[in-house]
Amino acid sequence: MEFNRQEKLGVIKAIDQVIRSDDKVYEGESFFLSQLSKVVKFDKAFFDQARQLSLEEAIDILKEMPDKKKEFLAMMLNQAANSDGRVQEDELRTIHKIFTLAGMDFDDL
Repeated sequence: MEFNRQEKLGVIKAIDQVIRSDDKVYEGESFFLSQLSKVVKFDKAFFDQARQLSLEEAIDILKEMPDKKKEFLAMMLNQAANSDGRVQEDELRTIHKIFTLAGMDFDDL
């Protein structure tokens, strides 16, 4: 899936929010981010830029994405939550918040 620059920022911010929802970054999550950087094509500087976005700015970007990209985002958020071998309640709450604020319909995903 190809994302434009703004979409990449929003997607990376959303994924980072899920990974950091428990205030820890586990080895599996670091590995997931490393692999994601190859798929979505971003480097450390771009990742740092995405982290500087507020969640509200990221949500505004995500709202504008086509449904197919939102479906891909949903899959990536799920993979991010599962990347450390366990899905925690904080991660699920963060995913739900992102879905809701970005206008993503759970039934369509």
